[in-house]
Amino acid sequence: MKKLFNFLSALLSATLITMPRPVKALETTGPFKLPDLPYSYDALEPYIDAQTMKIHHTGHHAAYVEKLNYAVNKYPELKGKTIEELLSDLNKIPKEIREEIRNNGGGHYNHSLFWTFMGKNKGTAPTGKLKEDIDKAFGSFDNFKKAFKEAALNRFGSGWAWLIKDSAGNLKILSTPNQDSPIMIGIKPILGLDVWEHAYYLKYQNKRGDYIDNWWNVVNWQDISKNYKQIN
Repeated sequence: MKKLFNFLSALLSATLITMPRPVKALETTGPFKLPDLPYSYDALEPYIDAQTMKIHHTGHHAAYVEKLNYAVNKYPELKGKTIEELLSDLNKIPKEIREEIRNNGGGHYNHSLFWTFMGKNKGTAPTGKLKEDIDKAFGSFDNFKKAFKEAALNRFGSGWAWLIKDSAGNLKILSTPNQDSPIMIGIKPILGLDVWEHAYYLKYQNKRGDYIDNWWNVVNWQDISKNYKQIN
């Protein structure tokens, strides 16, 4: 009986240790903070590896936040603005820090969305109004995926692929270079994919297409479809 108790205790301890936990963000100085991940670094395995996720979050995203705060701290009047307000009207940003806000603010905004676009045991398909609008715009979900992959593959160098709704209410796919974002033209993205090499190179090397194909397995369509109602 004692051996059984010890075995069960050890098993319970191991289970508690290995259970996925949300990842807490690092502290930064300034108005903008690195967001916590809603899942553990290994939650998206085997499609996105834990090492890539950790470096991506605590390295790349954290650096964008740090540099964004450094720029904003030079102009106290900007500290009360949201990241959306800063990026949607870049012409009003002081010229001295405009590129810093564009690059690092864009990086912070894009990645903050990107983490929420994914989740553990997701990757099904859109539902409700989003499904209807995708079928209307692209003919089918499969056609949409093909068009989205093409946009992501054809983005030369670093950048993003996006699904957006334009000012006329039509769904469109576009890609942006570097950390540019649809929010810079006043459009909140519905879905976005990071195709910077740091997002996939450790696992996929130069095979961006494989990364895109596997990424569909972690897309959080449940929350994306729900959030679409607010954009719609």
